[in-house]
Amino acid sequence: MLRTAHWDDWSLDDLLAAKGETRVSLVVPARNEAATVGDVVTRVRSALVDTVALLDEVVVIDSDSTDATYDVATDAGAVVHRSAEIRPDLGTTGGKGEAMWKSLFVTTGEVIVFMDADLLDWDTHFVPGLLGPLLTEPDVALVKGFYERPLLDGEGGPLDGGRVTELVARPVLALEYPELAGLVQPLAGEWAVRRSLFETLSVPTGYAVELAALIDTLALRGPGAIAQVDLGRRSHAHQALLDLGAMATQILAAVERRRGGFEARFARTSTTDGVVVLRQYRSEGGAIVPAERLVDVGERPAAVTA
Repeated sequence: MLRTAHWDDWSLDDLLAAKGETRVSLVVPARNEAATVGDVVTRVRSALVDTVALLDEVVVIDSDSTDATYDVATDAGAVVHRSAEIRPDLGTTGGKGEAMWKSLFVTTGEVIVFMDADLLDWDTHFVPGLLGPLLTEPDVALVKGFYERPLLDGEGGPLDGGRVTELVARPVLALEYPELAGLVQPLAGEWAVRRSLFETLSVPTGYAVELAALIDTLALRGPGAIAQVDLGRRSHAHQALLDLGAMATQILAAVERRRGGFEARFARTSTTDGVVVLRQYRSEGGAIVPAERLVDVGERPAAVTA
């Protein structure tokens, strides 16, 4: 059974004592999040760097933003890197997973905490909550946050914001990886991991990074290496339904790759290595109009950071 805790099971004093000389990095992958990334960085720095030295660095990885994300995050006090400029010799691919993978080359923490940049209803206790199991339990290697995640319009229940979770991730786990079925938010963007584990993982370049990390950690370390922490409540802007189709495609591709059938199953739909054609339909002027979307389902290999 997966270990489950609550964010206030540890005091800040307890965590600081447990941290000792361990370096901790907060990484915020961001793409066109100028409206929210500044608040995320400012509040975390004030509470957990300037007031209490729980974090050693706050790093934003800007993934091909076309707005002011880079400048806003810099002004807020983060160290900001453009993903495309990190190890250009390795090439670049836009995507959340790519930004997280490249963070390994520009951070120094033995423990890495990931937080999304588009948070609206949240608090800085997210970070110490995620660090609790990693700093106090040596056999824990990956910690997932979970929370109530209501839709912003107030309709529906407290977990209804996780549409891809309920329609794709949770059914896949129930069928293929029942040891992970107890995770409340398997796709949560708020999670923490030991560098020694993360740098050994193959990382999907897009939105499947969270689920892939769980599956791979289960295979490498067993269920005892995974914990989850109740962080309370979290809200962010919700994506359009057709955009969620691309996310779901990336998740299914990552699972299929780990089952060993990716190459054969996706050969018929791939235009190039790591890109799948997703056909979607919309109504325009009373007509049904098809549109093809190219979905990146590639992965980065275990990172060599030396």
